[in-house]
Amino acid sequence: MSVMLEISVIPSGKEGASLSKIVAAAVDTAKEHGVKYMIGPMGTTLEGDLDTLLKIVREMHEVPFEMGFPRSQTIIKIDDRRDKELSMDYKVSAVQEKLS
Repeated sequence: MSVMLEISVIPSGKEGASLSKIVAAAVDTAKEHGVKYMIGPMGTTLEGDLDTLLKIVREMHEVPFEMGFPRSQTIIKIDDRRDKELSMDYKVSAVQEKLS
């Protein structure tokens, strides 16, 4: 069964407030693994098997260091539901159907 994982990688220690280059590089890491992903304004959601996603988390955490940042903070949330198969699309559409 697939799980969903939301990740936010927060680099620090260099001047500048824009993070879009780091986000793009981190998302490229997920793309290389072929997992489904959805970019959001405050994080990126990945969908796949847990072992693969945790491997990707480790690689995404390293991206700021590879780009010259001295510090990287990574926040993850995991949604692992085992009584039925869910997807990012299903979760979003379930809420949209209930909006008035």
